[in-house]
Amino acid sequence: MLSLLLLAGAIVSWPATASTRRLRALNPHRTPRRVAQPKPVLLALAAAITGWFALGPAGAIAALLAGGTFLRARRERRRHHDTLSGVEAFTEAIGAFVTELSAGAHPASAAERVALDADPAAARALLATASAIRLGGDVGQASAGARLPAALTPVADQLGRAWALATRHGLPLAPILDAVRRDLDHRVRFARQVQARMAGPRSSAAVLAGLPVAGVLIGAAVGAAPLDVFKGSAFGQGLLVFGVLLACAGTAWTARLTHQVVLR
Repeated sequence: MLSLLLLAGAIVSWPATASTRRLRALNPHRTPRRVAQPKPVLLALAAAITGWFALGPAGAIAALLAGGTFLRARRERRRHHDTLSGVEAFTEAIGAFVTELSAGAHPASAAERVALDADPAAARALLATASAIRLGGDVGQASAGARLPAALTPVADQLGRAWALATRHGLPLAPILDAVRRDLDHRVRFARQVQARMAGPRSSAAVLAGLPVAGVLIGAAVGAAPLDVFKGSAFGQGLLVFGVLLACAGTAWTARLTHQVVLR
């Protein structure tokens, strides 16, 4: 049963292949069908029931600990990926904005044209900036009030500070924004390089976290019956919970160490 659960988890988390993405690109006008993701509460309930029937009360607790650690690590990876992608898209929008300004366009008109093809979050910030420029308002406050994700708020603040600096000292806006773009581009590239270099330590941590499970499976295969030890006594139940707790704590601490790339 444990092997089947591990196989099912691997299949669910298997990434999309390049061929699948190419087939989807053949028909870009088709609306992709969204598959409803099960709620974490339902997943936790299913894991607890499975663990209870497999290894008793300690199995339910261990399943909840392992499942919570896995879901938290997956959410953190998705958050870091979305942060880098959002900042990268915002950087491209600022680059297009600089190109429009260098061509002699009015800042408000340039921001509105760039917003047509920009990422939704960057488009909201640029449209708010354009409205503030036309109405003579505060560009910094307008971009901050554009309901941006928390990771993109510092980028919008940099846009507002660049406008304030250019207005206060009578400087050209395009070179200042280009400096902001170069800084953001450097940060994104550095963050991606660090993430790529951390792939090895993360893989090693995943292997180390899976070694106890592999040891239990090998023991069961050779007839040592380690699962009976976990199910047959209170001492075994306590060992199961304590071992899974240590493995989850190590996994969480390793994830914290390898995800220290934060864009500020």
